[in-house]
Amino acid sequence: MIPMDILLSIAFFSQIGIGVQGNLFLLYLFSILFFTGQNLRLIDLILSQLTLANSLVLLSKGFLQGLAALGLKNLLDDIGCKIVFYLHRVGRELSLCITCLLSGFQAIIISPQNYRFMKLKTRGPRYIIPSILFCWIYSMLQNIVILQILEGPRSTRNTSETKIYWYCSVNSATDISASLHAIVFSLPDAVCITFISLTSGYKVYLLYKHHKRVQQLHSDRFLLRASPETRATQTILLLVIIFVAFYLLNSILTAWMHSMTPRLWLWHSSAFLASCFPMVSPFVLISGDSQILKYYRAVHGRKSLHPGK
Repeated sequence: MIPMDILLSIAFFSQIGIGVQGNLFLLYLFSILFFTGQNLRLIDLILSQLTLANSLVLLSKGFLQGLAALGLKNLLDDIGCKIVFYLHRVGRELSLCITCLLSGFQAIIISPQNYRFMKLKTRGPRYIIPSILFCWIYSMLQNIVILQILEGPRSTRNTSETKIYWYCSVNSATDISASLHAIVFSLPDAVCITFISLTSGYKVYLLYKHHKRVQQLHSDRFLLRASPETRATQTILLLVIIFVAFYLLNSILTAWMHSMTPRLWLWHSSAFLASCFPMVSPFVLISGDSQILKYYRAVHGRKSLHPGK
């Protein structure tokens, strides 16, 4: 029988390999099409940033987690711990912010053609790049505190003021500072999750109305096929639901871990859950969004491309 630590390391390394390949494939497509002057959808700019954030999450801690599953400790010094955890937190926060932007922008795209929403439809695209820049700057600034509270386990001097996190440790000298850090990290995340949930509910409502309208216009004898725009919306909606599900599960597990002295299996479970969405999301996009396959044919078939056709 294969030992549990080897099975865990195989699971982590497989997660990294599969997820990184999927995300780099999408980044490759978007980059080639952009630099060759092909037309891309506005939403593709957001998706490219999401795949970049996913890759950052997978690469920053996944490899070390696989080594830690084998029982290898003290892999990093102070600087290494700060860099790895900072990049991981930036990637995680960026993924949340970009998903929030993606959900909101998709809701604007499929909103009804009336006067109120026409303003959003015409003004919305010009704010995509500033919004993406804001997500990057916010994610990097918010997690600067990581550089202050993290240190390598070998440099831990007062164990009563630190929490050992397998290959790094966190200085938690006072309950007040720990509570303040929790609020700083959790409150903006809660706002984003609430916004994502509201926009997702709105998109479900619009898709339901569209489906009922199509049923009224067509006879039941004919097979109803969704338009490319509807399929793309359904794919984005599925992507957002998967993100929220994994995010909430990991948040609940993380909160439970911080309320006790966590066991090793909890750390591994939390790390695995944190990387599930970055691993799954590119394949959800590839399988559900027909435009991705058109991009692939355009790159390898050297054909001109017009989004939506």
